[in-house]
Amino acid sequence: MKFIGRYHHLSLGILASLLLLLTACEEVIDYETKEGPALLVVDGWITNQPGPQAITLTWSTSFFNGQPKAVTGAEVTVTDDVGNMYVFNDLLGNGVYTWDSQGTNTLGRIDRKYVLQIKNGAEMYSASNVMKRVPAIDSIVYQRETLPFTPDKGPKEGFEAQFYARDFEGVGDTYWIKPVVSGRVSVSKATDISLAYDASFNAGSPSDGLIFIQPIRTSITGDSLYSAGHSVGVELHSINEDGFNFLKQLREQAANGGLFATPVVNVKSNVKNLNSAGPRALGFFGTSAVTRMETIVDPDKAKPED
Repeated sequence: MKFIGRYHHLSLGILASLLLLLTACEEVIDYETKEGPALLVVDGWITNQPGPQAITLTWSTSFFNGQPKAVTGAEVTVTDDVGNMYVFNDLLGNGVYTWDSQGTNTLGRIDRKYVLQIKNGAEMYSASNVMKRVPAIDSIVYQRETLPFTPDKGPKEGFEAQFYARDFEGVGDTYWIKPVVSGRVSVSKATDISLAYDASFNAGSPSDGLIFIQPIRTSITGDSLYSAGHSVGVELHSINEDGFNFLKQLREQAANGGLFATPVVNVKSNVKNLNSAGPRALGFFGTSAVTRMETIVDPDKAKPED
């Protein structure tokens, strides 16, 4: 529109010729891609929180296929470095293997190493992870905001929430920040994954031991504002650097599109087939210590709009 407004003396014929030239560059190419063998996909994160822990196993699918198929009949165990073994069972036959202490114990302990083993047919897969420390959440605050545009969902006027927490001293702590809405963790898209390296975005930032920077703090608000009376909160998950890199690449792949998109690739997995000549695995096995805080948006306690 700026081009037309500035050079208003150009004739419609010239503009039509330019448009024709641009559209003539488009060509539909049908490329037949080969479909490789289905690979084991692992989605397993265990925590130090009470209640059931789950590890989901599915088969990989081609890029344009729909829902992946569940892997059933596998043997799944997690063992820690003090000799405890936890057996995960697929009770519903849907590929979700769970362990449940029935409220009497928690699985995860900070600084312990956990080894996942999966026996599926003739193949044996393994992955390991150490559960890292996680800082306490100091507070959640919110202030009035008015968006300069009308969002696709949610109110135009409302409250933006942010949490306050301080990174531990010592370089290399990594975190996954999850918003909690109405009592439930709310991460609906891979592009919404919020990560922190120490108190900033990446390694090398002078942020060790500091309060998390503002864009990370406000990531719990997401794309829409909160209303008065809304329950908002945050879970802070410790992860190791491999988990940080896996989630970062996953987020980048989910946002990969448009004119400058690059070819889609599988994100590197920490799950290995013990038979080096056997089929490889995808996905990730991680551990997280978790801190959590929630609050109710009270207009009388809100910070004024900037």
